Amino acid sequence: MKTALHPAPQPPEHPNEDRGSSLTLRTAGTSLNAELIRQHQQLLAAATSDNTRRAYRSSISHFLAWGGRLPSDESMIIRYLLAYAESLNPRTLALRLTALSQWHLHQGFPNPAATPTVRKTLSGILRTYGKPKAKAKALPIEDLELIVSALAGQPTLSATRDSALLQIGFFGAYRRSELVQLTVENLVWEREGLIITLPRSKTDQDGQGIVKAIPHGDDSFCPVNALKRWLQEAGIESGPLFRPINKAGIVSALALHPASVNDILERSARLAGLDYVPMLSAHSLRRGMATSAYRAGASPRDIKRQGGWRHDGTVQGYIEEAGQFVENAAVALLRRNRKK
Repeated sequence: MKTALHPAPQPPEHPNEDRGSSLTLRTAGTSLNAELIRQHQQLLAAATSDNTRRAYRSSISHFLAWGGRLPSDESMIIRYLLAYAESLNPRTLALRLTALSQWHLHQGFPNPAATPTVRKTLSGILRTYGKPKAKAKALPIEDLELIVSALAGQPTLSATRDSALLQIGFFGAYRRSELVQLTVENLVWEREGLIITLPRSKTDQDGQGIVKAIPHGDDSFCPVNALKRWLQEAGIESGPLFRPINKAGIVSALALHPASVNDILERSARLAGLDYVPMLSAHSLRRGMATSAYRAGASPRDIKRQGGWRHDGTVQGYIEEAGQFVENAAVALLRRNRKK
């Protein structure tokens, strides 16, 4: 059941912004000026990633569009959860509940989204309507080779870019957001291959930098040479590595949008004749590197380092996926007669 939409405070530009702290600054003393308050607001905003901020803003907007009010109360939060219990993914509801919780906390109001009854309601929704999380299919290195070979048969600048992007994305185990933020200034060419320093990423919000080494391959399958060829043919000497190309073949000065990585992988996989294209996404490159590297004998430690994963559990999940037909108790049973 929806409640009427009443005039209420609108979500701030940054839903995680702590206005209570700014109020403290304004009343702390005459020596604090507007510029200091502005800097403080910028630092508060920087404490949360842009992606998280956008997700929170979208969640708050959805709540208000439904008929919610801010600040809210426990009864309204529960009615909101019940209204979308069947139609929305429970994980989406959990994210929106987190956004509502953050809004109340940082605006200095009591938090109705964290009461035991609300949390138990969400738990019940998860148990009743929860579904397995959809995972992108790992792209095995053998299929990446097919893609690179297919792109090599296309005499276009776009094919050259796409080959370089997919190879660097795969062997560097980059997220799509990381791929498109790479610049020429991040590269150091070495005799053994390429060193890439990513200034900031999802797992490096403090900007300490993540360094990855991309080694040379052979003549037909080498991410280092593929990138070098793309930069030379596109005439790129500084700025973003991977850029849009218009129909006239002109390379933009701007970086690709992260969503373009999905499109490039899908288009290239279709060109190579892969039959599982709908199951692919940009994350297939990271998963593919991890699973293919494990099958090739790489250690979990080295896989974790190349992918920039913080948690062993994530890498262990990829390892288990890679070995599900090898480290499998059923295999010993089904092949028992072969030993006789």
